[in-house]
Amino acid sequence: MKNALLTLIFLVIFSGGIFAQESKVSETLKVKSEILRMDRNFSVYLPPGYEANDRAYPVLYLLHGSGDDHTGWIQFGQVQHIADRVIAEGKAAPMIIVMPDANEPVRGYFNVPDGSYAYEDFFFKELIPHVEKTFRVRSDRRYRAVSGLSMGGGGTIYYALRHPDMFAAAAPMSATTSAWLRGEHKASEQQVDAFRKAYNLEAILNSASEQQMEAFKRIRWYITCGDDDFLYKDNSEMHILFRSKNIPHEYRVKDGGHTWSYWRMELAEALEFLSKSFTQF
Repeated sequence: MKNALLTLIFLVIFSGGIFAQESKVSETLKVKSEILRMDRNFSVYLPPGYEANDRAYPVLYLLHGSGDDHTGWIQFGQVQHIADRVIAEGKAAPMIIVMPDANEPVRGYFNVPDGSYAYEDFFFKELIPHVEKTFRVRSDRRYRAVSGLSMGGGGTIYYALRHPDMFAAAAPMSATTSAWLRGEHKASEQQVDAFRKAYNLEAILNSASEQQMEAFKRIRWYITCGDDDFLYKDNSEMHILFRSKNIPHEYRVKDGGHTWSYWRMELAEALEFLSKSFTQF
């Protein structure tokens, strides 16, 4: 009887320890945006052990593609399963993953040309501060990364280039290298021209000062695209452009198309790559 009781106590404690070490996904959280004049949805992945300690964690902002929302990486990308696995294997550092919604009411990660909808301002001035206030996130640049697929890959590219002081690493996957232009019918020709210049890879890199170029080079880049992807040419041209400007980066072309099977495979690789920015060797 005594042995049975001790066994029961051990099992309760042991199972409680396992439970405390599980990761957690909150699918629909909200942040109030004064800039967008609405509540915005986002999802968050908390790594195993987050609720069992008081340490602060690196953070990855993981952006969805066109037609998806903040739940895309959870439902189709299997982010919890993949992150749990690579962390358990010691290939990636435990990190918080934030997945914002950029689907409605205006699709895309940038401010529209006429200034009537400023998602990029919201992201940097409201979402990031909210995340750092709400969760135990390390707020130094070296512990912050950005990644995304397709439209979110485009967001990754331009967020990193336009705000290089904010990210240690960037991993665009199957990226749209041209920015999504929204509200152009309401904008003046001057506003549209300014938008196209602000979100043009060649224009950004060709006009960059020496200081800006050094900032671009400090970002650790992982660029990947499937060999059957309709965006393969654009990503190849980005690789060539980066090479011409001596911007260090990893460029990977693998078997696959513009599909979730490709992005699930590459998410594991991206997490491992991005984690190297958060650690010392």
